[in-house]
Amino acid sequence: MMGDRIFCRIARREAPAEVVYEDEKSMAFMDINPATPGHTLLIPKAHFRNIFDLDEETAAHLMRVAVKLAPVIREAMGADGLNILNANEPAAFQSVFHFHLHLIPRTFGDGIRPPWISRPGDPAQIKAAAERIRKALEGRKA
Repeated sequence: MMGDRIFCRIARREAPAEVVYEDEKSMAFMDINPATPGHTLLIPKAHFRNIFDLDEETAAHLMRVAVKLAPVIREAMGADGLNILNANEPAAFQSVFHFHLHLIPRTFGDGIRPPWISRPGDPAQIKAAAERIRKALEGRKA
């Protein structure tokens, strides 16, 4: 049942969490498996599996909260920077199926590596991908 997932239970305060922020639509709490000290999770209180079923209004609200929390987390944790990460579906490393943003304070030398190695792409593949995306967007403009 969707409402019995751990983040839904946390949102209803039926499961424990170190909550650092809450409003009518969202909640932020500490990750119990932190990448770095201060690693915070931001969720909508309503259940959305991931970005593929998240509505634009909720997404905008969550980003406004992330913008509010980011400098506070950076200051509180003495961080040099901050990553905002999101995973959608198992192929992209999603393991908890309730939309959430990871706000991860970063310091130089914290040992976290980038998730991919940046290298030049094939211009023909880049062009073909752009064409596919533009075509798919046109199909949704009805």
